[in-house]
Amino acid sequence: MMDFKQLLSQENIYIFQAFLVIFIALIANFFQKRVFKSLAEKAKRTPNKWDDAVLLSVPNPLSAIIWATSIAFAGEIIHKATGAVILEALAPIRDAIIIAALAWFLVLSIRHTETNILSGEKEIDPTTLDAISKLGRISVVITAALMILQTLGFSISGVLAFGGVGGIAIGFAAKDLLSNFFGGLFIYMDRPFAVGDWIRSPDREMEGTVEKIGWRVTLIRTFDKRPLYIPNSVFSQVAVENPSRMLNRRIKETIGIRYSDADKMEAITNKVKEMLKGHPEIDTDNTLMVNFNSFAPCSLDFFIYTFTKTTNWVQFHSIKQDILLKILKIIEDNGAEVAFPTSTIHLAQQETIINPETQI
Repeated sequence: MMDFKQLLSQENIYIFQAFLVIFIALIANFFQKRVFKSLAEKAKRTPNKWDDAVLLSVPNPLSAIIWATSIAFAGEIIHKATGAVILEALAPIRDAIIIAALAWFLVLSIRHTETNILSGEKEIDPTTLDAISKLGRISVVITAALMILQTLGFSISGVLAFGGVGGIAIGFAAKDLLSNFFGGLFIYMDRPFAVGDWIRSPDREMEGTVEKIGWRVTLIRTFDKRPLYIPNSVFSQVAVENPSRMLNRRIKETIGIRYSDADKMEAITNKVKEMLKGHPEIDTDNTLMVNFNSFAPCSLDFFIYTFTKTTNWVQFHSIKQDILLKILKIIEDNGAEVAFPTSTIHLAQQETIINPETQI
């Protein structure tokens, strides 16, 4: 009976020790979350963008490390007391979880840093920053995966050799996926457009604002607010126009006056040209032309060809409206009128035929 009590007492000791380790881990995890949350809130009020990114990234990976370490330690206590062989697997699993948690921390830090930089810096190119962030996260994940395989007892050289042989088969099987991946890579390198640009393709029915450039597809928001997902490989096969990078917007209009106002054409074109040269929103360093152009069926046409300083679409149309109204006023002030489609019928002069028999 005494031996049973002693055995029971020994069991209670290692169970109590294991329970104590888990309890300490619970308390440590609770306090570390409270501490890092408080520090992160204070760091948000500082101009430094790195400290709050790191502090926001610590709690969850650290929780994984605390629980993995405590469970492995408790398992080691139980293993020494009972000799259970299955508990020996906890040590490599613990190491793998710690490596994964560290990689998780780095990935979160990169993501939070990217968000902080985008929200604060206006001169940073979001497309370049997004590419650097993605490359950093991919590098961390691949490195962590190889370290975890090595920790679990796999041969890294064998894994890399398998990847070299299997890469051929995977290349054929995932041909479209790889073409989209390299298409995204070329977008990041060549930078024909960036996030926020308005793009369109004359080869495809594709027009809108770029919202996201992924490794497989690019998200474009059309002007009717519908999302358009385009595989990146498409951009290596079609021409892409980027109106967001235009230097000016062009005004090109043809205006006709009546044939009866032909003698006023020279005065009208000269005054329109003077008006354009004096307009504050017209870029006079670019081509500016106002010339009599053609004899149209119903009008004498002159054209205006000039460029605005702004590239903003809404502001451009306001400027264009102001210019067209001023042209109408110039035509009117010169006693002319804008022509509109008309039809003129000329009747031949009819001769009167007199019947001699009717004469008296």
